[in-house]
Amino acid sequence: MSDQNRTEISELGEFGLIDLIKKSVVIRNESSLKGIGDDAAVIKYEADSETVISTDMLVEGVHFDLAYVPLKHLGYKAVMVNISDIIAMNAVPRQITFSLSISNRFPVEAVEELYAGVSLACEMYNVDLIGGDTTTSLSGLTISVTAIGEGKKEKLAYRDGVKESNLLVVTGDLGGAYMGLQILEREKQIYAESPKVQPELEDCDYILERQLKPEARLDIIREFETLEIVPTAMMDISDGLSSEVMHLCKASKVGVSIYEDKLPIDQQTFDRARDNHLDPTTCALNGGEDYELVFAVDLADYDKIKHHPMFTIVGHFVEESEGYSLTAKDGSNHPLEAQGWNPIKE
Repeated sequence: MSDQNRTEISELGEFGLIDLIKKSVVIRNESSLKGIGDDAAVIKYEADSETVISTDMLVEGVHFDLAYVPLKHLGYKAVMVNISDIIAMNAVPRQITFSLSISNRFPVEAVEELYAGVSLACEMYNVDLIGGDTTTSLSGLTISVTAIGEGKKEKLAYRDGVKESNLLVVTGDLGGAYMGLQILEREKQIYAESPKVQPELEDCDYILERQLKPEARLDIIREFETLEIVPTAMMDISDGLSSEVMHLCKASKVGVSIYEDKLPIDQQTFDRARDNHLDPTTCALNGGEDYELVFAVDLADYDKIKHHPMFTIVGHFVEESEGYSLTAKDGSNHPLEAQGWNPIKE
């Protein structure tokens, strides 16, 4: 972005900036009675629906690095991170609020680029941007998003609903976003040392997209309806499969057994992990930001999901006294550990 095309945010002021953002906002849901432009937004759902709300904050240097994250991708991903939490409740996202704390190193054009990503995500997921806040920052960029959704009371999936003998199921594949981050961090370091060296991103397109442009799994909620499946518990995979499964176990007072050979790992993820001397299984278990869903279902639903291309049964829940275990490919058993995931290396 050249200085010739740069417009200082101070030229617009707070209300001018809000007007700029409002121009690109489209209201898509009847439940959005009042959006941007008043003291508060107004939403109304059907009498038999429950309102679901989640808030997340993204901080520059902690959750994202603008050295390799384009602003449009950042805006898109910020929406995905939040509506994924709504979907993880077996609910449908309807509205978001989007707040910024931004320094004067960013021109108006940067804000427009960020909100272009927000608008794209809202369009793709039929979500309304109904408000937010903007303020000055002295230390970079911070984004806060609140997502609001609705779900049927009898179908909402809480963490504490797991029953012993429930199946443990995941959607999609795991570890791709983590490996995408490793590639981006590697190229950032190489660029810092040798700016003229061209990045080596061959055969990395899938894992880079998993990191920079994740997709919340709203399609899974619709598939549940088609298959007449109601998960007994569910979470989205933001901090790694092991960590999320342990949250389910602790909330539900159960144990779990996971099978290494069942973990769904894309071939590109597997190959790049090996190339970088990383264990693909560790990436799948402890890598973060895949934003797939991990859920528990009753054994009675086995026939509905056993050969379904969207789902992989990776284990089952057991009595709490049996603890958390991983059965390796050679048949040996090991304690399951949640290493968590720090999105930016120290």
